[in-house]
Amino acid sequence: MDIFSVENALAQRIAEAMIDGFNRHYRLIRRYGQQAKALFEAADWKGVHDAVRERIRSYDDRVRETAELLCANFGAATLDDATWQQLKLFYIGHLINHQQPELAETFFNSVCSKILHRTYFNNNYIFARSAVSTEYIQSYPPTYRSYYPAQHGLRNTIKQIIVDFDWQRPFEDLDRDVDYIMLTAELRLGKWPEAEANAQIQVLHSGFYRNKGAYIFGKAINGHFECPFAIAVLHTPENKLVLDTILLDRWLISVLFSLSRAYFMVDMEVPSGYVHFLRSIMLNKPPSEIYTMLGLGKQGKTLFFRDLKQHLRHSEDQFIIAPGIAGLVMLVFTLPSYPYVFKLIKDVFGASKEMDRATVKRKYLLVKQVDRVGRMADTLEFSHVALPRKRFSADLLAALRNLAPSLLEEEGEDLVIKHLYIERRLTPLNIYLDTATPEQIDHAVLEYGNAIKELASANIFPGDMLWKNFGVTRYNRVVFYDYDEIEYMTDTNFRVIPEAPYPEMEMSGEPWYSVGRHDVFPEEFASFLLGSPKVRSAFLKYHRALLSVNFWKHTQDKIRAGHFEDFFPYPEELRFCKVFAGTV
Repeated sequence: MDIFSVENALAQRIAEAMIDGFNRHYRLIRRYGQQAKALFEAADWKGVHDAVRERIRSYDDRVRETAELLCANFGAATLDDATWQQLKLFYIGHLINHQQPELAETFFNSVCSKILHRTYFNNNYIFARSAVSTEYIQSYPPTYRSYYPAQHGLRNTIKQIIVDFDWQRPFEDLDRDVDYIMLTAELRLGKWPEAEANAQIQVLHSGFYRNKGAYIFGKAINGHFECPFAIAVLHTPENKLVLDTILLDRWLISVLFSLSRAYFMVDMEVPSGYVHFLRSIMLNKPPSEIYTMLGLGKQGKTLFFRDLKQHLRHSEDQFIIAPGIAGLVMLVFTLPSYPYVFKLIKDVFGASKEMDRATVKRKYLLVKQVDRVGRMADTLEFSHVALPRKRFSADLLAALRNLAPSLLEEEGEDLVIKHLYIERRLTPLNIYLDTATPEQIDHAVLEYGNAIKELASANIFPGDMLWKNFGVTRYNRVVFYDYDEIEYMTDTNFRVIPEAPYPEMEMSGEPWYSVGRHDVFPEEFASFLLGSPKVRSAFLKYHRALLSVNFWKHTQDKIRAGHFEDFFPYPEELRFCKVFAGTV
């Protein structure tokens, strides 16, 4: 056998080992989706949260395992260029009839990046763009089911849609809930349109599970008219199932997929089919965000970065320091024409920050693993990001070289940032309040306090609650985005400031009482939050309880007792129990 044949045989064996590694990874991902149904049926909310944390870790674990196997068994770290290129071609061969080719390509890139230093791999080694189409991949069972109301009647069809999810727990009153769906849809449409020849309802095959809810996604088609919908399914206090609402507006359905919420768990044989269907009902939601919200974060990051590179090729503006008050821990910059901010950890923190880089990274990882209840912005974490140096403003370059030189490398015309977080850009709350009308201030302060209360109920204490650490979304929700001081509520010691031994001590600049690392004094919040009279009035109207230690301790008691709060990712006034309250 000649050398060429030996190298080909080696490349083929490595390609087989790598696709085996991916297949094992995706079998485990599907298992989490299947487990989610059983956890929902059992009302095991702690199990749901544990599964979310485990699933997030599983990708990196499988990549590491595969990389170590390839190095130990095949000497992958020492392969020459020709073998790597052959390996990629053999790997593509395995993807021709694969059901998750786009995910397998990203897995290949991750393993390659793990084995080789970035200076040793290039577009010939990795998938800079997809090599295999994800269109028309066959799935069994099919990605979505089709129902025909003209054959069986609309009411019977809606009921059958629910029954087909086969939840192993009885409904409190399914017939009543189906009536509520019928009434809500009729109110929304004005009247039932005449059925066209193609009248049908398409429903994604698998349920979507998150926190204490299950969701059904679909669309009704009649002629050229399409109406998307999402149905929320919850447990009653008696642990029977109930249809809680139906959402019929695209923007409300899109909010369910907000990156400020925890990821869904879904069993998908062909994930690209689910993404394609969901994009048809959320027209402005990019595929990267949908993949991320389906728990396929690495694919979301891959698509996001491809989109960013494409945007850079078609724009000319420069990265600049983000507007607002500079943080003590993070250096934040943005590209005005792109709706995201880029955050990196400074080499030296402000004097009041007693932490290190590893602690900050743990805090950001914690955010991905907890229930964000729609109140914490998700972050995409990247390593060794190469961006064109000419696109950085002089002020930003100077700040980067001064505040975070250890994270920078300059290679040719690129600036390489060794570690970076990327978040969707929000309007900082302090900037929003400066120009807001009285009505806007009232709403923003209400939202701000609600965000803190909801995070507390989800066992998260924000730590630094200054207005500048919160942002306003395009839907006028207030979201927290500065995570270097967050703690679990259950790790925080809320205290009342003790009385001074004598009055003069109250005038001293130093406290007369001991302060532990996890001690928090809620009555102090007013001194740094309520300096503005117009803000103070709204805050005290809605959230005076936040200044009392009683609120915080009561919330802690509920968490320690195992209570999981209900959080609704849609307006509560749309819940059937509110809309049809008092009806029989």
